[in-house]
Amino acid sequence: MAKVGIVMGSDSDMPIMAKAADILDQLGVEYEMTIISAHREPDTFFEYAKSAEDKGWKVIIAGAGMAAHLPGMCAAIFPMPVIGIPMHTTSLGGRDSLYSIVQMPSGIPVATVAINGGVNAGLLAAKILATSDEALLGRLKSYSETLKEQVEAKAARLDEVGYKNY
Repeated sequence: MAKVGIVMGSDSDMPIMAKAADILDQLGVEYEMTIISAHREPDTFFEYAKSAEDKGWKVIIAGAGMAAHLPGMCAAIFPMPVIGIPMHTTSLGGRDSLYSIVQMPSGIPVATVAINGGVNAGLLAAKILATSDEALLGRLKSYSETLKEQVEAKAARLDEVGYKNY
């Protein structure tokens, strides 16, 4: 059963949202992904957010650009964590999206990652789920070890090309 819902307001968000899905796939976390416009199809959106708990979802990852209402509206309806991904926009570079998501009113929190931060949104969702899933916690620790090894390998290459590696 899917534990994470991934929703975006437009198919133009797909390259970023796919990064969240990819990391969840890598960590063995099931999810469902869809496109819903909170502004253009409000009834569909409300049904999505209201039914998420009954579907067994523990986290929603919501990406949005410009006015960026999707994450905040999910958080207003869904009683569990919502992670917002602000999308880069051509007019303001994503700052409009970031501010819209991060500046939620008191009582309606949305965890917010960096502009276009799909990977971190997926990782944060997995970390939330890992608080009650030892196997997932182990996979996250292994993922972190892989990141460490990648950095160490890059540092070792500095020696190979003649730079002193401290």
